[in-house]
Amino acid sequence: MSLYRNSAWFLKGITEFTKGAFESTSKTFVEKDVEVSLAGRSYMITGANSGIGKAAAMILAKKGGTIHMVCRNKDKAEEARADIVKESGNKEIYVHLLDLSETKKVWEFAESFKKKYRTLNVLINNAGCMMTKREVNAEGLEKSFAINSLAVYILIKSLIPLLEKSPDPRVISVTSGGMLVQKLRTGNLQSQRGRYDGTMVYAQNKRQQVVMTEQFAKAHTNIHFSVMHPGWVDTPMIANTMPDFHSSMKERLRTPEQGADTLVWLAVSEAAIAKPSGRFFQDRKTTAPHLPLAWTHSSQLEDQKFMSIMEEIAKSFQPH
Repeated sequence: MSLYRNSAWFLKGITEFTKGAFESTSKTFVEKDVEVSLAGRSYMITGANSGIGKAAAMILAKKGGTIHMVCRNKDKAEEARADIVKESGNKEIYVHLLDLSETKKVWEFAESFKKKYRTLNVLINNAGCMMTKREVNAEGLEKSFAINSLAVYILIKSLIPLLEKSPDPRVISVTSGGMLVQKLRTGNLQSQRGRYDGTMVYAQNKRQQVVMTEQFAKAHTNIHFSVMHPGWVDTPMIANTMPDFHSSMKERLRTPEQGADTLVWLAVSEAAIAKPSGRFFQDRKTTAPHLPLAWTHSSQLEDQKFMSIMEEIAKSFQPH
């Protein structure tokens, strides 16, 4: 079953995830929420060279924030940085090269960042991948899981001490509406069993991000955690990995700037942190992370088991 064929997800998407839905809902936004100066505040954004990540980096840079762009491709990252510096006039934009599929290097990067920088106010986990076939990294981990789930877990886990030392710390992860058709599963994290469906593996990873957000929020109450759905956005990943969906929905897809709106709101506004930590957001509002009457709920025991497994896997790659 592909996401595109899942009627409940698709019908919700037509109602809430499109450009038209954003244009309608945004009329109720309080623009004062995001009219802030970010001078002296720092933001780490993974996948910041294109799509939602670049749009968010541009907006935050224009408000005076220091931006740490974590990107895989040097040329694309430097090009994006040049665009951001030119348009924002902000030179405090730094590129960090990292392939999130290389698990040991994710640890090494985060540990090195903590030693080099005194503060990090906001971590934004935006980067993601959708595989068309099952591939493993050099460490033997399925790549979609390594990038979308394990790298997010490691970055949060490693950077928590730095975030806790910083004023008003926040962690925001970008999820997908696809997770609405997935229940957390802990028995097949590497997608070794059954037919490999890249869109559904991606959706499962995004469900895992939601659970991680909820669990980290319970464990670290002095950091504001949130996960957000940007809606259906016209990004290179969607165009490349879901071409049929992209072509049929192109006129209804949100711009990267529209997709980044709630991400920026969560990163900068006082209104966002007035909401409880660990929640799922869409268009500046908390919303249910499950469809009505859905079978996708997991128990507290299942959630805790998942976090224990993540801790065990992550530790096995941690540098000593």
